[in-house]
Amino acid sequence: MKDTEEADRHSDAAGPPAFRTAVDALRGCRLRPQVEVEPTPAPQRLAPYAYALEAVVVDGEQELADGRLVLLHDPAGHDAWRGTFRLVTLVRAELEPEMAADPLLPEVCWSWLTGALGARGLGYGEPSGTVTRASSHYFGGLADRPPASQIEIRASWTPREGLGGVPDAAAHLVSWCDLLAQVGGLPPAGPGDASVVTLPQRRGPQSR
Repeated sequence: MKDTEEADRHSDAAGPPAFRTAVDALRGCRLRPQVEVEPTPAPQRLAPYAYALEAVVVDGEQELADGRLVLLHDPAGHDAWRGTFRLVTLVRAELEPEMAADPLLPEVCWSWLTGALGARGLGYGEPSGTVTRASSHYFGGLADRPPASQIEIRASWTPREGLGGVPDAAAHLVSWCDLLAQVGGLPPAGPGDASVVTLPQRRGPQSR
């Protein structure tokens, strides 16, 4: 019985009204068709309540980028968050080797995250994260494979809370999908975003 109660406490169907409202907003959000989003099991040790989504950016049958977004909630507040909600993300995409070699790539990718939030006029605080690029070279039985490079963004931020202590979770999800699409090399979705620089088209589907 105790295990069942603990599972209910952490499920997205449970929790205080502010958390349930934020989760409902995530579930009802309309996104651009190239970004496929679905719920995924959320980590249970980062906060009393959590809800997670995973997404993949597709162009036909080609996967251009993938990621996960987790909404955390601690009704008692968290000193490091400076709030009661926190958003945590992982975004990944494959790169052309020459793009991966650009020394400014980490700074540019981080600016895409903050720029995606700023473009939607979203208030947030305490941003932190890492941008990692990695290259793989294949040998022996795998020597026929071309070298592969990948960019990975891990980040978290505290969304500004509105009425009733609830953040605009849907708007943050939309901005996160903007970031995913940008990392995936898709053109901007909005008419006013033509100046956004995107990565070149990927060579082929990613393995997830």
